[in-house]
Amino acid sequence: MPKSSAALLLFRRRDGLEVLIAHMGGPFWARKDAGAWSIPKGEYTDEDPLDAARREFAEEMGSRPPDGEVIPLGVVRQSGGKVVTTFAVEGDFDLAGFRSNTFEMEWPRGSGTMREFPEVDRAEWVSVEVAREKLVKGQLPVLDALQAHLAG
Repeated sequence: MPKSSAALLLFRRRDGLEVLIAHMGGPFWARKDAGAWSIPKGEYTDEDPLDAARREFAEEMGSRPPDGEVIPLGVVRQSGGKVVTTFAVEGDFDLAGFRSNTFEMEWPRGSGTMREFPEVDRAEWVSVEVAREKLVKGQLPVLDALQAHLAG
């Protein structure tokens, strides 16, 4: 059975459409940019996907997402097999309040030393075009779904 994740894509309209994306934390992603960003998301089991998406957003970004009309953007399967259910909400998020939860792992591998890393080490508002360059490939269909919804 594949793992299930839920994601919440925040968007706003400034000089065009912007989306909030997050750079994955930890040593593996530290020096990567293209393909190393994600929509705030996380795994869930016995939880409503929208509730899980809101919870994960708060954990990774440091505060609850803004209220607003929830737009279901569908389900995508990532290369590792994980199934991600994504929702979008129009609203703003002040990056000054960004603060991610952390995880612990052995680093360097085989050293026996456990270190703590942020799940997400930074977040940015970017245009959809920039998001297409930065997001992991498995999440790109979500951008198409958002643009199709907004186009009517």
